[in-house]
Amino acid sequence: MPRTKNTVAGRARRKRVLKQTHGFVGGRGKLYRTARETLDRALVYAYRDRKTKKRHFRSLWIARINAAARMNGLSYSRFMSGLRKASVDIDRKMLAEMAVNDAAGFKKLADVVKASANPRP
Repeated sequence: MPRTKNTVAGRARRKRVLKQTHGFVGGRGKLYRTARETLDRALVYAYRDRKTKKRHFRSLWIARINAAARMNGLSYSRFMSGLRKASVDIDRKMLAEMAVNDAAGFKKLADVVKASANPRP
């Protein structure tokens, strides 16, 4: 029985790897072995950093909300606690957007928080 070498599938596999590494510098985009090693690592980084990106954005939003809250005489934790007590459901992404682009709207929220912290009898 003749020996088969799986040429078609092997070539397709190599082409797929080299196509994915197109644009990599030097042999990393041209030589199969180094391209495969680089691609494996790149895919690991891509998977890991999709998770990391979420953490980075959350911390950015918190920093922006904290800065805006302090401009209105509140700390971040008191502001968020006051929003919860006042039953205002806005996520951090939207709060950060308001802090940057809509200072007047954020001030109204801060006033709502201050009112809920010490309600008038």
